[in-house]
Amino acid sequence: MTPPPTTDTKRPEEVVILGGGFAGLTCAKELNDPRYHVTLVDRWNHHLFQPLLYQVATAGLSTTEIAQPLRSILAEHKNVTTLMDEVTEIDLPNKKVVMKGHTLAYDHLIIALGAKTGFFGRNEWEPFTLGLKSLEDAMEIRRKVLLAFEKAEATNDPAETKRLLTMIVVGGGPTGVEMSGSLAELAKVVLREDFRRIDPTQAHVHLIEAGPKLLPMFSESLITYTREHLEEIGVTVHLNCPVKEVGKGYVIAGEQRIEADIIIWAAGVEASPVTKTLAGVPLDRGGRIQVQPDLSLPGYPQVYAAGDLVALTDVKGVRVPGVCPAAIQMGQHIAKVIKVGDRIPYAYWDKGSMATIGRKAAVAMFKGMNFSGFFAWLMWLFVHLLFLVGMRNRAAVFLHWVWGYFTWQRGARIILNRDE
Repeated sequence: MTPPPTTDTKRPEEVVILGGGFAGLTCAKELNDPRYHVTLVDRWNHHLFQPLLYQVATAGLSTTEIAQPLRSILAEHKNVTTLMDEVTEIDLPNKKVVMKGHTLAYDHLIIALGAKTGFFGRNEWEPFTLGLKSLEDAMEIRRKVLLAFEKAEATNDPAETKRLLTMIVVGGGPTGVEMSGSLAELAKVVLREDFRRIDPTQAHVHLIEAGPKLLPMFSESLITYTREHLEEIGVTVHLNCPVKEVGKGYVIAGEQRIEADIIIWAAGVEASPVTKTLAGVPLDRGGRIQVQPDLSLPGYPQVYAAGDLVALTDVKGVRVPGVCPAAIQMGQHIAKVIKVGDRIPYAYWDKGSMATIGRKAAVAMFKGMNFSGFFAWLMWLFVHLLFLVGMRNRAAVFLHWVWGYFTWQRGARIILNRDE
């Protein structure tokens, strides 16, 4: 007599992933295994390609070209449930995540909530500045920039015109460099023929950096190239110029006061405030979690952190940067630890650094080699297309870039809300 088939009644392990960025999304994909029931929680319903946010902010791309719904991305991963909710507290001792609309229990928890704009303890400056961490941020910058040109066209006051056509970017890292270069090209090339009463080429873009150099992670030759190219396209670069005060319509940096309504803050980030609810877990000054070598939290081996909110020097002695390749690698590593159970330490694979400065101009470092100019720009285009999620997004962005390259036009110059 044939015995009846046996059924494995062991329940899948509950894996909760907080954040649908590069780390969280990668981890969810890697755990495509019936042994796990994965719940991915994000306050937005989309995955965002943050490295191209500045192009949305300067009317180069539309929002749908750098974002894709999480449910669409994970549609074929039947063991993954997606929730749109906001995390308010993480109860480590009781293995629960508290959100505005749900409470979830977990066997494994991955915290990948990312970072927000940081002001080095001067949070009173935040109301007067514009950050660049979300699609909402990018759309608000675009609205204010385009509206400033419209207001300048309508005014008869030369002082008002000068203030409206002055834009300040604080922070000389990749975001600040890319944003300031794109703003300069928007004003001096793209909008040059669009107005009759003002001359858009007279717009002033100021890039303010507290330290002695832009892009300090790059080699000296690339740093010099970056500054020279920015100045060539009309950006005024201020080095060794720490911001002392920010108010409504002005910045005091060094000994200079600059009047401007548009003040974009790209000078620093800090971890999601949710990390402060992690009782007893060590955090650095920016609120980032000081994780164990395998990316788990000290004292909580089933809880991991990844992405921008991690403070870690890996086994090779490399300080892991807050960039998307590192976040992707962290997501892959955590999934491997969960599936295999081997507490192997995380090691960052540095794939190089790059930043674009403008049309046909970029800088890149790869395996000790330096690249600049048009070839580096082509490298930058290829890498960013490669990391974009979804073939539709890649095709749309590529076509926009080709069209913009030959026509100097940007197709997303629409103002949806003129209220101030």
